[in-house]
Formats: sequence, structure tokens, C-alpha cells
Amino acid sequence: MPIRPPLPTPADFAGCFVLTGATGSGKSALALELAERHGCEIVSMDSMTIYKHLTIGTAKPSTDELHLVPHHLIDVLEPWEPGSVAWWLIEAKKACEQIRGRGCTPLFVGGTPFFLKALLQGLFEAPAPDAELRAKLEAECVAMGVDAFHAKLMQVDPITAKRLHPNDTRRVVRALEVFHTTGRPISTLQTTWDSPAFGNATKSPDIRGVVLDWPRDILRSRIERRVHAMMAAGWLDEVRQLETLPQPVCAEAAAALGYPELRRHLAGELTLEEAVSWIVIRTQQFAKRQLTWFRGLKSLPFVNAVAPDLSSRVWREWSRAAVE
Repeated sequence: MPIRPPLPTPADFAGCFVLTGATGSGKSALALELAERHGCEIVSMDSMTIYKHLTIGTAKPSTDELHLVPHHLIDVLEPWEPGSVAWWLIEAKKACEQIRGRGCTPLFVGGTPFFLKALLQGLFEAPAPDAELRAKLEAECVAMGVDAFHAKLMQVDPITAKRLHPNDTRRVVRALEVFHTTGRPISTLQTTWDSPAFGNATKSPDIRGVVLDWPRDILRSRIERRVHAMMAAGWLDEVRQLETLPQPVCAEAAAALGYPELRRHLAGELTLEEAVSWIVIRTQQFAKRQLTWFRGLKSLPFVNAVAPDLSSRVWREWSRAAVE
């Protein structure tokens, strides 16, 4: 088995820019404008755009946009290849080294909370996966149902259980796997993320970031319009095509927002109208959870996304962070 390189720390990303926010907040378009103006290359901080063939539903930049500004960590894995936070962090460091070698600045764009936290605060060295134990736990989850399985985690690690939704079975399985492997809750192991060696929750070493902040009603409307636009662009056909791939889609990719509902429609379990309605609701709920999580970070300022001079405001925040 190949030896994994040491995990990067926040110091490896000093001087990088970060543009984050809830899904549907317009990060990609603003990032293109900022990257062109300030000599940046974009590094995706999205756990789903790393997968090939998941394009419309993950709102990837268009072909023209990808050519306009260099992008990294988009379409780098097949949908059956699981991508972990540790894998992403290692690949992100490689991308940054390449970008800096060309005299440009890395600009991280995306809203995946675990990726952002790993970037800002480091990542603890988790126990190696146990394929046999994981398969057993996954089978238990199917047999028991997600709610009863989530209750098992609540008994041994209530902190993690309260953070994870019962439908987030991949992470619930992982948390129980870590507990059974180490005898300790994963929440106690993850406290290393807040240790001085990895930066802390209030200050990361010269990583300059902002969160796009929309009024809630406007963001909800933006999400609804975007879902309908994705459907008009052929999202359902994209999901249908995933069934024709040479291997089944991995659990991580299969859980991408909206894809489960469209699969349920194709299986005859939901009408198309019901599927789209559920996608809108669950995407809006996810956006709300993202913003709650971002507010807990404290190290990234929120920028009013409806301001007419938004790009200038973001740049001023980045410049102020550099001075501080």
C-alpha cells in the first residue's frame, strides 16, 4: 500500500484567498471576476465538483469559464472513486505549489465545510479505514434504517451525532468505525483541529477569506431558480446517464444534492414535480446549515452580497486580512 504523504497544515496555504458561502450564492461568477483582475488561479473547494460526469447538478463552471481562468480539482475523480478530506487537502497543496510556481495566487472557491475547516485549521490523522468493519456497519444501517442507526452513534458520541444528519450515512458510518477501531469518539480525536499546532478557530496564518452573505429570502429564491434552471439544462438526463457508467457511483458522489431525489423519480418513487420540490427544500435547508456553520468559524468576515461594489468589498477584506 502506498505511503500517504504528511497532511498539509494551514501554514502551507499562507497567502491564499478563500471565497466561500452557501450553495447558490454566486461564488463561481464572482471568483472569475476576481481571479482575472488580481492574477489568481481557482482551486475548487467543493466535495462534488471533483467528480467527472456530475456536472449540471453540481453547478460546475462552463467550458468557456474553465478556459477563461485556470481551475484546479474539478473533474479529477471518476464517480466511483471516493474522495476524502485528507485526499483533497493533499491535492490542494500540490495545486497551490503549481500555481505559485507560475507567479499567481491560489483562490479557493466553494462551500464544503469540512474542506474549509481542514484548510483553515488542519486535519487530524484519522485511523486507517477498516473495509470489513465498514461493510458490516453499512449493512447494519440498511437493515436498521438511518434513524435507528444514527441513534447508535448518539449513544457513543452524542457530540458528533448532533452534528450529523441521520441521512448523512457515510459520515455516521465513519464515526462509528472510528469509535469501534479506537474505542474513542471521533469528536475527541478531532479536538486537534483546534490546537495551536493547526491554527485555531479565530485566526489562521494569513489565509484571507470571506463569506458571501445574502438575505435569507433572496438566497432561497436564488436556489429555487437555480434548481429549475438545472432541470431545464438536462439534469435528469445526466442522472440517467450515471446509471450507464462501467461502475456504480460511490456513496460520496451518490449523495450529491438533488441526485438521490432524481434517482427516486427514475425508479418511479416520486413524480418529477415531487422530486424537484424536494430538491429545492433540501438545498435550501443545506444552505441554512452552511451559513450556521460559517458563522461559527469567526475567522472569516461576512460580506454583503447585494452590494453593488461586491468585488471591491471582497478585495478590501482580503487586503485588510493581509495587513492584520
